[in-house]
Amino acid sequence: MTRFPVASLPAPGPMAVDWEDRFDPARLRAYRLERAREALAASELGAVLLFDMNNIRYVTSTTIGEWARDKLMRWAVLTRTGGPYLWDFGSAARKNRIHAPWLADDEIFGGMNGLRGAVRPEAGLFGRTTRSIVDVLRQDGVADMPLGVDVIELPMHAELVAAGLTVTDGQQVMLNAREIKSRDEILLLTTAASMVDGVYQDIFEALKPGVRENEIVALANKRLYELGSDDVEGINAISGERCSPHPHVFSDRLIRPGDQAYFDILHAFNGYRTCYYRTFAVGRASDAMRDAFKQAREWMDASIDLVKPGVTTDQIASVWPKAQAFGFDDEYECFGLQFGHGLGLGLHERPIISRLNSLDDPVEIKEGMVFALETYCPATDGTSAARIEEEIVVTSTGHEIITLFPCEELMVANAY
Repeated sequence: MTRFPVASLPAPGPMAVDWEDRFDPARLRAYRLERAREALAASELGAVLLFDMNNIRYVTSTTIGEWARDKLMRWAVLTRTGGPYLWDFGSAARKNRIHAPWLADDEIFGGMNGLRGAVRPEAGLFGRTTRSIVDVLRQDGVADMPLGVDVIELPMHAELVAAGLTVTDGQQVMLNAREIKSRDEILLLTTAASMVDGVYQDIFEALKPGVRENEIVALANKRLYELGSDDVEGINAISGERCSPHPHVFSDRLIRPGDQAYFDILHAFNGYRTCYYRTFAVGRASDAMRDAFKQAREWMDASIDLVKPGVTTDQIASVWPKAQAFGFDDEYECFGLQFGHGLGLGLHERPIISRLNSLDDPVEIKEGMVFALETYCPATDGTSAARIEEEIVVTSTGHEIITLFPCEELMVANAY
């Protein structure tokens, strides 16, 4: 089925104005914190200890940039009766007392626990962190209940256990909270996608022989930041003989006449992310390229057509081909090629849809979910391949597609 998506969900400009109802930061902050409290209350946990940057942002509405994502040196605690409490990196704590008035001043602390081992555990920072966490758990009357943690360093875990705490999985609670997006979250996700719509126009015009993959990556980064992105997480740029198998990384390869090329743009607007593939041919397209694209499109459309509340993820995954049908030994080898994943503050939220996990552990599709669907088809020429991705908002009656750059048929850039 040929589809021409029409923008029905708003994607206003990124600025705040007084003459249109746009993104409301206060409403977003209140929604996210309430969702987290509800998920915590529905669990057996007394509190969650959060080192995952996405979870910290979800409950505190604070961030200090992409550079901090893998450092595990800032954390937050949300208890059944109090918080959120935030321990931030150095001067960021003082900054938060000035610029984050929705947090109580006496619930913001300076924090540091080792920068993933760069400060040796013997220095005692993990122990000091543990004591400060135990203090707020006792204050809020939940120290005797299980403590959920999302991600953690081993020395930190050892200190918590040594302090007598029962440490268990808290990531499930947070992913439960983040599963259903609010009006503001959907608006931010749609706005982020609209930026990529425009960048794909720039790529389509720039895509010609003699341009290197890394130059396309540079172009996309520049344009996204000019448009208002706050984090370009990554750009895949893959062409020619690199298309099959999918390498998941760009190179300095020179694009040549007749190449097939596909791209993935991952960036965030106000923290909310995109994952958005498009495939092109350069100058001209072979029959093998067109056939691969047509097949990837058919798999995509079959899965999109199923999306509505009440459908389960095994139904969606079942319309995608088995690994062996497109040249792989098993579902582990081809994971991520016929794929669906939730989008939000994180690139991979719920639901995760694939033949690897969904057939045995299906999840119900619900109104308010936002996720990307991806398909991939290698071409019969042995080197080319087509890659398509659409972002979907689940509505009360079905779905809306928010990735609008043309993808009904293989587009030829700078055709001869």
